Amino acid sequence: MATPNLYSLPTEGAAFTTYCGGNLGGENETCAKVAAIPGADAFVVRDTKEASGGVELRFTGSEMDTLAVQWVRERGLTA
Repeated sequence: MATPNLYSLPTEGAAFTTYCGGNLGGENETCAKVAAIPGADAFVVRDTKEASGGVELRFTGSEMDTLAVQWVRERGLTA
C-alpha cells in the first residue's frame, strides 16, 4: 500500500504538545510542537521560531518511531 502524501493531510483538530530545550534565545526560540495527524498514522512537527515561517515536517508513525529510537540510542539517553 502506497504512503499517502502526508503534506496533503489536514491538521485541523490536531492536539499539539510543545517541547522546549532551554529557551536560550528567548521565549519559544528552542521549542518544537508535535502532534498526531487526525485520522492517519502520521505526525507533524512544527518549529516555533518566528523566523521559521511556519515550516513543518511530517512523518509516518513508523518513521517517527524510528527517528525517536535512533535519537535516544545515539544520544545515550534513558527514560
